Amino acid sequence: MHSLELRVPPLALVVVAAALMALLAWLFPRPALVFPAPYALGGALVGLGAVIAIAGVLAFRRAHTTFNPMKPGSSSSVVSTGVYRLTRNPMYLGFLLALAGWGAMLGNLLGLLPLAAFVAWMNRFQIAPEERALREKFGADFEDYMHRVRRWV
Repeated sequence: MHSLELRVPPLALVVVAAALMALLAWLFPRPALVFPAPYALGGALVGLGAVIAIAGVLAFRRAHTTFNPMKPGSSSSVVSTGVYRLTRNPMYLGFLLALAGWGAMLGNLLGLLPLAAFVAWMNRFQIAPEERALREKFGADFEDYMHRVRRWV
């Protein structure tokens, strides 16, 4: 286990990424992203991201299992219904969509760089260790789920 695995709460990472996006857009106003209705598109992406993330939390609550991203081994079941039929990580996908919406509203190409960093960090230091813990705990049930449903979309 790497020392950074499961150490940074994903929501804290979202806040850091959003702040970096704003800082980059402020420091380097060009190159600008120019497209019609950036606030409408951005707002729609933020809204969609929120709906997907909340659907993930609600599915975990209905299954009476934890959604604590720092302790995946404390999960009590493999949730594969609802939004989890479409993505193994709806909360993280929702965060990514919200960040993309924020990026659209900022309208700056360089401001989108933290999106790639967010995905890379999440894949390496959050999702991979979660999957390892869930494979150890649930075995074939989680393996089957991993083969049926993609990590992001």
